[in-house]
Amino acid sequence: MDAYSSTVVLMEEIVKVSTISTQEIKPRVEDIVVGKPPWSETPHAGSVERLILQLGAGRGRFNELYGIPRSIGCIGNNRFVLRRKKLGREEIEKILRDFKSMGGTEVWITNYDSPEELNEAVEMAFKVGIEEIRAVFLFEDAEKIRPLDGVEYIAELEYDPEAIISAAMRLWIRGILVMVTPDKVNEAKEFIQKVKGDGDFKAYVDVLYPRSLRHLDFNTIELRKINNPTTSKYHDCLAGTVAVSGDGFVLPCPLLRNLVVGDVREKSFKWIVGRSKKLREFWTMTKDKVDGCSTCPLRYICHDCRALEYQASGDLRGIEYCPLL
Repeated sequence: MDAYSSTVVLMEEIVKVSTISTQEIKPRVEDIVVGKPPWSETPHAGSVERLILQLGAGRGRFNELYGIPRSIGCIGNNRFVLRRKKLGREEIEKILRDFKSMGGTEVWITNYDSPEELNEAVEMAFKVGIEEIRAVFLFEDAEKIRPLDGVEYIAELEYDPEAIISAAMRLWIRGILVMVTPDKVNEAKEFIQKVKGDGDFKAYVDVLYPRSLRHLDFNTIELRKINNPTTSKYHDCLAGTVAVSGDGFVLPCPLLRNLVVGDVREKSFKWIVGRSKKLREFWTMTKDKVDGCSTCPLRYICHDCRALEYQASGDLRGIEYCPLL
């Protein structure tokens, strides 16, 4: 069966599901998440839920100037251009305290420039009392990490069976973010499942996308399937999410670098998030508001990464990677 035929068959199966009321769909919890952030199937309520604190400029092989073709690049190691002096310790702690005071419970912290500074930021989040702290770091920097009990440490690496085994053997590492080319996705999933077994070790498979649909050689419809009961009202990825760049700009997503909604050096994080209409427009950007998606029967069960589309097409409401149009 060719790619087109398999997509048609999959559409027929999914359309049956799409007729079910979204209130009847219960989100599933998986230990291996492929091609989408781990919170994309979480029901949203219209309030701030998670903070992605992406400290430093990064040192990954993908640069914002040339596009970042990663499905979970929002929490991964990329290279950014810092427009001014990076955030200091007091500024970071103030952001974390504001986030906590607003009822935020989940923070993702990265700092690929300096594992030592990552340790400090994690300790601050722990001190502030944020319930769910996730620290993402390069596996090659593991020896420089000072693990804290109660923090979920996630090691990033490119797909390498030996490295995955080595990461899994370090009991303080609770998960891995594995960058994978499309042709290795199934192999990676099968291998990771064997390594993790029935344990609670988590894996996020970060799939690399080509520059355009013309070079797409995998089924994005299959990859994007989700069960989220609130997608008719809230964006499955952006809703409840706030990012702060290493130089203090507040963003709807770490990869939507040109769509700044605030500056913590001009107004507090709490003021910006509490009053930003622009941020809430991102949170409620459902597929009904995207031309080409609004009449699609799959729109509520198709994961949507606006950052990938924006970087491929330059259009926030682009649909570069849809094989059905």
